[in-house]
Amino acid sequence: MIFQQPVSLTVGIHLLNRLAAEYGPDFPGSPGPVAAFPRAVDLAGADQENLRHLGFSRSKGRTLVDLAQGVAQGRLDLEKLETMADDQAVKSLMALRGIGRWSAEYVLLRGLGRWQVFPEGDMGARKRLQTWLERPEPLDDQELHDLLARWRPFGGLVYFHLLLSHLAEEGVFAG
Repeated sequence: MIFQQPVSLTVGIHLLNRLAAEYGPDFPGSPGPVAAFPRAVDLAGADQENLRHLGFSRSKGRTLVDLAQGVAQGRLDLEKLETMADDQAVKSLMALRGIGRWSAEYVLLRGLGRWQVFPEGDMGARKRLQTWLERPEPLDDQELHDLLARWRPFGGLVYFHLLLSHLAEEGVFAG
């Protein structure tokens, strides 16, 4: 989940699919097995060069392995994040090497199921929101905050709507 922001959404999805195919456990599916997203233990020993071969930059590969090792070895307590307030959890995640605002917010939304979190650090989503609302100018931080306050606790669902609509337009997802 930390790999989509600096690249296009479509490329990010392809990277995650490659990561799942290479390191994720297989589950029965139709017409054949389906690779799930890798667990921390699956990625803790991942080879940096293999990650580069899959398309990850050195920095993203190093961050991925560092995080996986931290979780697998108990140095990074993901359950503790569940008890933190949103802003505290974002700060805690951003203190980790390689984790920026978008990644931290996305972890809260997708990983912790905090449906109120709209990843404000996702510039593509901000632009899609601007277009959706037919706003001529980009939304500044305060305008975005004000909009999201009105939609609380559903900011994350608005985010997913914009994301899936974009994927459908790109032909990546048949919506």
